[in-house]
Amino acid sequence: MFAKRTALAAVWSAAVLASASVAAAPDASAAMPKGDAVRGAQLYEARCSACHSVDENRVGPRHKKVVGRRAGSVKGFEYSQALAKARFVWTQPLLERWLTDPEALVPGQKMGYRLEQAKDRLDVIAYLATLK
Repeated sequence: MFAKRTALAAVWSAAVLASASVAAAPDASAAMPKGDAVRGAQLYEARCSACHSVDENRVGPRHKKVVGRRAGSVKGFEYSQALAKARFVWTQPLLERWLTDPEALVPGQKMGYRLEQAKDRLDVIAYLATLK
């Protein structure tokens, strides 16, 4: 009888700990903090437009409809091999990682620029999300 109680107590404890760890885990679907798209448009013009355009490929690919687009997929743009082989879709969290450190996200990519300030990244991403 004691062995059964001990086994049941162990199972119950494991179940409680497992449910607690799931509850404590960050929600992967949680929304990112909101950025200011108006400020993001100004930052885009000042910091991104030397290489990028909303509607046309330049040194970098066009950004219209970037949120929700597969990375490395703009027709007519010559991507690095690394980015051309990428198999992910640009989401706001991935754009945050990209703008923080492009090389960390896609080793071998060609973009040599990053936005150092988190607020600037959030604002530019908010602007990019409006480009539908």
